[in-house]
Amino acid sequence: MADRFPMALSLPARYYVDPEYYRAELEWYFGTMWFHAGRAEEIPNRGDYVLREVQGESLIVVRGDRGAIHAYYNVCRHRGTRLCEGSSGSTGSTIRCPYHAWTYDLDGRLIGAPHMERVEGFRPEDYPLARAAVDTWDGLLFLNLGDRPGETLRAQLAGMDDLFRPWGMGDLRAARRVVYDVAANWKLIVHNYSECLHCPGVHPALQKLSHYLSGENEPADDGYLGGRMALRDGIATLSFDGRARRACLLGLDASACRYVYYYAVLPNLLLSLHPDYVMTHTLWPRGVGRTEIVCEWLFHPDAIAAPGFDAEDAVSFWDLTNRQDWHVCEQMQLGLGSRAYRPGPYSHREDLLPAFDRLILERERSHQDGKPATG
Repeated sequence: MADRFPMALSLPARYYVDPEYYRAELEWYFGTMWFHAGRAEEIPNRGDYVLREVQGESLIVVRGDRGAIHAYYNVCRHRGTRLCEGSSGSTGSTIRCPYHAWTYDLDGRLIGAPHMERVEGFRPEDYPLARAAVDTWDGLLFLNLGDRPGETLRAQLAGMDDLFRPWGMGDLRAARRVVYDVAANWKLIVHNYSECLHCPGVHPALQKLSHYLSGENEPADDGYLGGRMALRDGIATLSFDGRARRACLLGLDASACRYVYYYAVLPNLLLSLHPDYVMTHTLWPRGVGRTEIVCEWLFHPDAIAAPGFDAEDAVSFWDLTNRQDWHVCEQMQLGLGSRAYRPGPYSHREDLLPAFDRLILERERSHQDGKPATG
């Protein structure tokens, strides 16, 4: 007799459609956890910056002196004006408020405050920029809204940094970026990414390259969900024809080159590690039923420099696959808003989904008990 599995039900609709719950969970995840915020290569030079918007906050991520990366709240210490308006650019050697010209160096120190010299008790050292924590993992940027997080990024990754070291993500470079605006709750995107039972009907092109039952999931951790899927015989990578146009990444052995690894690094990074490239999705919640998704395709610099390099085989394949996923997620968001919705049973092939649901419930419970989870 085949193994039997206990029934697990999906969560009630409020976890995806209730604005009050959504506002609370943003703090539980993006207010306490390390979250993905892009790539260090986006700010290669001193003074280069990008803005990141999350949980109603605007953060300046800037390359400082001696190559250090800093993250500051985009708020002048004088009267609260936003310091930077453009989504990216260069601050030059200082960060200057456009309102009253308070000026900060790249280490966040106030170095210029016009007409404050006669104010009794005023000391510039008392008014540095408010800082957020920043760290990197193999070229990937992570932020934490506290300047003293409850745990390190390495602790939250729980071994992901070691597992994916062979891909050398810090050496890779982004060849393409596509930004999607999806009318679905961010957790539904994670759910969709964490199972492939939908693949035969939703992704026929993907099914031809990698069988939907070839997945091998790792037990879920507080910091990640994921596993790997095998490529079919004769298939070298995920593109419409599955043909090899680039060499396998240098750090991978022959076995790793026969799989694609799919991991959700919570709360907001989806990693798809292929034999010859890496694809990332960064999820930015923009409302209870809306998520901005930044998708990037990363290749080794040698592949990019090779004559005739073209990322379109990977980009076009995944752009179609992404849009198929976003469509079904949007349809699910609509269905969850119906009075007819009731939690339904998961298949035993959807084991990462109830595992993610348990993490959601545990984080809710820990915050309601006044003991926020740190990972």
